[in-house]
Amino acid sequence: MIYFLSFFIVIGLPVFLHELGHFLAARSVGIKVEKFYVGFNFFGLGLKKKYKETEYGIGLFPMGGYVKVAGILDESFDGSSKKKKYEFRSKNTLQKIWFLSAGVIMNFLLSSFIFSFFIFNDGYPEIINEPIINEISNELNIDNQIKSSPAASIGLMKDDKIVRINNNPVSSWDQLSQIIHNNPNVEMSIIWERKGNLISSKITPITTKQFVDGEIKNIGILGISPYYNINKVSLFSAIVKGSQQTISLLKQISYSLKALFTGGVSFQDFFGPLYLVKMAGETTETGGVKSLLLLTAMISVNLGLINILPIPGLDGGHVFIALVEGLIGRELPLQVKYGIQSVGFVLIMSLFILVLYNDIKHLM
Repeated sequence: MIYFLSFFIVIGLPVFLHELGHFLAARSVGIKVEKFYVGFNFFGLGLKKKYKETEYGIGLFPMGGYVKVAGILDESFDGSSKKKKYEFRSKNTLQKIWFLSAGVIMNFLLSSFIFSFFIFNDGYPEIINEPIINEISNELNIDNQIKSSPAASIGLMKDDKIVRINNNPVSSWDQLSQIIHNNPNVEMSIIWERKGNLISSKITPITTKQFVDGEIKNIGILGISPYYNINKVSLFSAIVKGSQQTISLLKQISYSLKALFTGGVSFQDFFGPLYLVKMAGETTETGGVKSLLLLTAMISVNLGLINILPIPGLDGGHVFIALVEGLIGRELPLQVKYGIQSVGFVLIMSLFILVLYNDIKHLM
């Protein structure tokens, strides 16, 4: 039960706020909202309730949600618009873009709020820049495979101080990290100090992919982490740092998407709702509510970024059409829009099938 409850928080909260953003933006510019759904109700599967002019519902397919407004050709393929004043197509370009982008804005605000809350409540961690080990991982998850930690394998322990690697003196954690990252799968000599005694061994960093200097790179890791100072910050500083974390996460995800098309990341690394149920449940069991909310923030950023991509059927695709129509000063022909939406529907369904296939492979 905790797995499904955790899943509904991780997916439901970002999706609900995303659609709420569209709903509120539509109301703010006088667009009639016909439907408000969390989850997709394909084949009519789901719960629904009509209140005033809007049908509210929960669809049984947890891959997103949607707000259906009057006068927009979306995944419903409803082309019956008469261009009345309460319809989407009667609004100017800026009003259209405001409505279409409001969901993404809500996703980024949710992420920033969660990050800012924990920074303000718990303090902001700052690395103590000395090559002294605080924690050691016994196992590392590399590309969904559990491998033994190199540090644990040679007997490194908490409070050990790394003094030399390949006979080069180590004076800071930054220097230590750089050496390890730059030598994936390369055997090195290492000397550390423990209670006044020097111990030496050989160690080989495990290779993994990580976002470094604006791109995805192969780096080496040992499975060690440093000591931190926890600094209390003001509310304003917490908001700034929380927003910076959201921007940093956006950059990482953007480069991951870029790497997907350049071969740096495989489609097999993408997951869907089934695997997310497992991830959310395990996160709650091991890390509690805080870890679950931080995972929610990450999912929210992912949802926002993917939705703003100029892909037919997604918010970014609608924004692109609105910009084109604004530039040419007229609406695109209905048949063209039907074609664009059809392509988007096929792409989205193909992605859904792909991630379900990946989920089944990962869970078996």
